Amino acid sequence: MTIVCFVSGSGTNYREIVAGNANHDYIVFTNRPGCGGVSIARSNKHEVIELSHIPYLKDARKRYGSGNIPRNCPERVEYEQALCALIENKIGREPDLVCLAGYDQWLSDFIVGRYYPRILNIHPGDTTKGYTGLHWVPSAKAIIAGDEVVRSSLFFVDKGEDTGPVLVQSAPVNILQTIEKLALEGRQELLEGFHKIASYVTIRGIGNYEDFQQKAGQELFEMMELICRNLQEALKVAGDWKIYPFAVHHLIARGRVQIDGSTVYVDDREMPEYGYRMELCKK
Repeated sequence: MTIVCFVSGSGTNYREIVAGNANHDYIVFTNRPGCGGVSIARSNKHEVIELSHIPYLKDARKRYGSGNIPRNCPERVEYEQALCALIENKIGREPDLVCLAGYDQWLSDFIVGRYYPRILNIHPGDTTKGYTGLHWVPSAKAIIAGDEVVRSSLFFVDKGEDTGPVLVQSAPVNILQTIEKLALEGRQELLEGFHKIASYVTIRGIGNYEDFQQKAGQELFEMMELICRNLQEALKVAGDWKIYPFAVHHLIARGRVQIDGSTVYVDDREMPEYGYRMELCKK
């Protein structure tokens, strides 16, 4: 297959995909020239395409403000048209698969419509439970909901926000056990903080992340962030770095995946909403 990995930072997801099977034609696209993922790509002798988004979104940033640029504004579409042209001119056709491997730009309907269902993205939370948000927020939502575990979700990107049909979910990472292990390694404050947060959420009847964000004091909120950042690191290793290569090489590359609209099939079996769960299925 010709696989294009979109990276904006360290490129570790791309690194793990390649480690799973180097015998594909890989291209790395980045919107941040010179990022860590580019260094990995060059050491792998993979083609690199660099196109900064900053000049394209300059006027939109002035008009809407930084962080408020609409997903489908003309400037985003123009940028994606340019990057698609670069990729397709390089390989002479559309890619077989696009893996968002730590890509920090919101995709517009243009590129989704062009490549669906060939765009994969990884999310550090259970998207079927609505645990959306960036970075550590999905883990915070799981804690507030009283979940015992967190999972990574790998999904086909559609025109919603982390709403695409899930292909694979990782094996569960136990929240309390992970924090207890960190406490044994000298991070006792994380375990104490976790119990304080759990008690606060129960006593105050906190129902969701937004409620917690509004009502919790700064100290408790910062502790939640610290705990969840550590959970996300554990989930990256046990979740993201396992299910991305598995999905690409053991499912998609072997022709085991079909998708009809938003319904996913693996080995001709319709998958449940949460997709192919690692602990429930065998290769």
